Amino acid sequence: MSQIIISVGREFGSGGRVIAEELAKRFELPIYDRHLITEIANKTGMTHAEIEALDEAPKSRLTSRRVRGFSNSIEDNIAEMQFDFIRKKAESGESFIVVGRCAESKLRDFDCLVSLFIIGDMDAKIRRVMEVYEMNKSEAEDFISKKDKKRKRYHNYHVGLHWGDSRLYDLTVNSSRLGIDRTIDFLEDYIKARMDK
Repeated sequence: MSQIIISVGREFGSGGRVIAEELAKRFELPIYDRHLITEIANKTGMTHAEIEALDEAPKSRLTSRRVRGFSNSIEDNIAEMQFDFIRKKAESGESFIVVGRCAESKLRDFDCLVSLFIIGDMDAKIRRVMEVYEMNKSEAEDFISKKDKKRKRYHNYHVGLHWGDSRLYDLTVNSSRLGIDRTIDFLEDYIKARMDK
């Protein structure tokens, strides 16, 4: 397989971003995640902070509407720009890793797509968020819940399928079972096997 696209969906606190970044290093691939915000900021003239505030956010139901396939929602338009960006990269033959952005669904017609979803045990996710964000246990639990609800609403709105449903992915892996490093090793072996197919 000459082209490989790896999509990484993740529960907040599962280590999914760290896993994606390490896989990008091991396979020497570009990674698209927050980088897409910079690309869109450059195209729209909006600031990085303005785009980030709207990134992976569902549209406002009160002020948004869609007419003949066009939306007046800036959230919708930013999401569509991101979907277009990763689709054009895929169509160009580029190999890459993309974190989130509904990539497992938006790019599912590419045979070279390997779609992963990283989950974790709640206690492990809480410990990780407490450490990374310097929060207490209650703050970490609340933060995880809010982040995952936001991701779920965004995904389900743009895809019409349930975020985290294992049928959308090649593999759903609990990073708490092996730990982050061994999970990365396991996923590297799986991706290599797919590339040799």
